[in-house]
Amino acid sequence: MNNFSNTHLAKYGFAILARRKTTTFQLVDEKKLKSLVKDLGTADKEALVKQSFSGKSGQIAWLSSDNLLIGWNGEHGLQTLGSLPFKLPSGFYSCEDELKEIDLIGWGLGSYQFDRYKKQDRRPSILVAPKTKKLQRAVEAIDSTYLARDLINTPSQDMSPTDFEKVTKQLARQFSAKVSVIKGDALLKSGCGAIHAVGRAADVPPRLIEVTWGNKKNPTVAIVGKGVTFDSGGLNIKPGGSMRQMKKDMGGAAIALGLGKMIMNRQLPVHLKLLIPLAENAISGNAFRPGDILQTHKGITVEIDNTDAEGRLLLCDALSISLGYKPELIIDFATLTGAARVAVGTEISAMFCTNGEDAQALVAAGDSQSDPVWPLPLYGDYEYMLASNVADVTNSAPSGFAGATTAALFLKRFVDKTPWIHFDIMAFNTRARPARPEGGEAMGMRATYEFLERRYGNS
Repeated sequence: MNNFSNTHLAKYGFAILARRKTTTFQLVDEKKLKSLVKDLGTADKEALVKQSFSGKSGQIAWLSSDNLLIGWNGEHGLQTLGSLPFKLPSGFYSCEDELKEIDLIGWGLGSYQFDRYKKQDRRPSILVAPKTKKLQRAVEAIDSTYLARDLINTPSQDMSPTDFEKVTKQLARQFSAKVSVIKGDALLKSGCGAIHAVGRAADVPPRLIEVTWGNKKNPTVAIVGKGVTFDSGGLNIKPGGSMRQMKKDMGGAAIALGLGKMIMNRQLPVHLKLLIPLAENAISGNAFRPGDILQTHKGITVEIDNTDAEGRLLLCDALSISLGYKPELIIDFATLTGAARVAVGTEISAMFCTNGEDAQALVAAGDSQSDPVWPLPLYGDYEYMLASNVADVTNSAPSGFAGATTAALFLKRFVDKTPWIHFDIMAFNTRARPARPEGGEAMGMRATYEFLERRYGNS
């Protein structure tokens, strides 16, 4: 990300040089406000009273000099500046305080607009910032998040497996990465019976995209993303309300691609294997059925209990293929279960991990990036719920209990003993918050990159 022109940076809400007068603001918490007030003139003191400004996070106060005070909780994070790009009047702004990278990311993420189909009323305000490595890194993180958000927000009519493949190939060319695609009936020849079954009823054939980047001498990291471009539920069709936002069911693939872009953009010293299985879970005469038994790439047979438990079928073949590259670590992202949403809500990434130290490190990395993750248990005694009388395993436990854990246990069969991290995420903001507008979201992406950078950055 070397383009520091104002035209390029404006997309993310930044500028290096202001084209007109810049309004200055400073961050003020309740403690700082008490000392600040002592030095203010009468007019400014009255202005603070009229605006009921107490320094609480989210408050804004205009002074007589047209400068601003921004309420702050004293902690650096997405919330520091994340609400300002559209809360402040249109214009150019600069901050008197030294901002951290996470603050800049917050401003940029708060500047996001999905305007492909609807003209927006206004553009975000612009933060004038010096040309520094800190700004460059912030823009790289913002850019990867925008990619994931745009992919998730795009309706399925314009985000089929073919469309996603085009975006992936374009990104690969940008970083001189290699791409291979297995599509349609060729999936069966490659042993990917699960991916094929999920997508065979759709007009656009299913596929598995594989992106390879980096020096083979570096540690191999495999990243897998669930790419169900629309999920009707298949023959176990979803009710209308549950189907409404199923354009986002490729959120895992979008986040995996965004993470891949961040890794390549920052030249993280790893050998990247990015695997994205893509399919639309549609309904037609050749749709897969409850009771069918699928042959997977790993040789494990899977009895279908429910066609709406299709995401794990895409992932299992991709995870099995990733083992062939002998990765040091496998990470997958998936909008997999409603049970994870029940457990942690829609704003935290549920995470399963085969290594306790890695789990702790991911939690810490997420906290540092305002990208919270929470570990859930891979409780092996629940394996009995996945038992089948006619196949090696069933794709969905008949019990309504521990749905996120049983889904993770299903996937665990396909990674052997390789260290593995599995994210079960919402990939969508159900409400607007600072730096997090309603819509598609790259949940877990920045947390995972931070975890990887701490682990491999000095390799």
